[in-house]
Amino acid sequence: MGDIALGEMSFVGVSLATGLVRAGPRQAAGFANNGAQVVIEVIRNSWALLLGMTLLMVGNGLQGSLLGVRGPAAGFSSLEMSIIMSGYFAGFLLASEITPKMIRRVGHVRVFAALGSLVSAVLILFPAFEHPITWTMGRVALGFCFCGVYVTAESWLNNASSNETRGQALSLYMVMQMAGVIMAQGLLVVPDDSGFLLFIIPSVLVSIAFAPILLSVSPTPAFESTKGMKLRELYGVSPLGCVGLFLLGGVFSAQFGMAAVYGAQAGLTLGQISIFVAAFYVGALVMQYPLGWISDRVDRRKLIMIVALMGGFAAVAAFLSGGAFWMVTAAAVLIGGSANPLYSLLLAYTNDFLETEAMASASAGLLFINGLGAIAGPLIIGYAMQTAGPPGFFMLIAVLLLGLGAYAAYRMTQRAAPSVDDTAAYAPITAAATPVAVAYAQEYAIETAEAEEEAREA
Repeated sequence: MGDIALGEMSFVGVSLATGLVRAGPRQAAGFANNGAQVVIEVIRNSWALLLGMTLLMVGNGLQGSLLGVRGPAAGFSSLEMSIIMSGYFAGFLLASEITPKMIRRVGHVRVFAALGSLVSAVLILFPAFEHPITWTMGRVALGFCFCGVYVTAESWLNNASSNETRGQALSLYMVMQMAGVIMAQGLLVVPDDSGFLLFIIPSVLVSIAFAPILLSVSPTPAFESTKGMKLRELYGVSPLGCVGLFLLGGVFSAQFGMAAVYGAQAGLTLGQISIFVAAFYVGALVMQYPLGWISDRVDRRKLIMIVALMGGFAAVAAFLSGGAFWMVTAAAVLIGGSANPLYSLLLAYTNDFLETEAMASASAGLLFINGLGAIAGPLIIGYAMQTAGPPGFFMLIAVLLLGLGAYAAYRMTQRAAPSVDDTAAYAPITAAATPVAVAYAQEYAIETAEAEEEAREA
């Protein structure tokens, strides 16, 4: 996403809990409500944080795509690039466990400043040490640092929000993250005769991004992490959630880690690569809310199946297109528009079978599974591209999404769907969300649902 996976992983992400609660469609509409007054209040209270995070995402998005272009030019093979790209997701997953302990020990400000400084330094070192091992180490460091930065920033964002504005603040934060990555792709076409300029730009942007944040926010209290359910127990609750999020981890890391590598090996120009990578994010922004609205009104398994098949067949069409630019770009829009809503759909579906108090621990386990899939994804796609050439990129995405669609169809034969009136509300959480963002989305959704319940009883 760059690296939204999951940053985006977000990926983007490796989240810990989910902003879903047993509620009807009106709760989902309430979560997504972006009234003008609320948006203005959110911007007034959190403009520095939102601006800083946008600049951070421009820097992060540019480095991911830039490495994907420069690596093949430096003679790195597809398999070597896949190892390099998977390093980000390994670091992100590791940081989701370690960062809360660091914050409790030394505080938000010190963690934020230290990780930010390390990000800026690592970005400068990439062109100085062009070797697969050093680049892999750098990507692990970036994944770790960006996850820690997101965790800290999202803590501040929550602290600056009231319950009335928390949902809108988190939604705006996610939109700004996506917008930052989209804008980053335009910087790929900046002339760089020295070979260093495009690495210096994200380093400078990251350094600048911390100034408004650190000068305008205060430390927040330490938070507690949530331990995930045992995987066997989690699979018993929702086989589709477990299998689906593992497969999606591979899709996310493919499009957010290997898309630029595909573009470079397929012979696309820098301008075409920037458009191609941005197309995944544009699709994600466009499709998230419409599919979320539909999901609160139908059997989610049917929607999961349809959306997964849509993305899978788009990947098949791109695979068969012979690399035609506009065909693969249109496919990227559909793949991005499928994978991101599927992330939230699978979380919502799993929570349909859980009591509220079990949602956080279940989501922690689910998203750990998603992180494992994200680490494995680039490795598998890199091998496919090494053996089948650039079309292997779309071939593996097609296999993953079509497999998810087929498994959703199979699960529909195994048990009845819960009543639509009793299902959890859909919350547009992206793979860029960290444990903090999703935990606070859950907190907001639960409090909103309880308030509406009290209002009905009054």
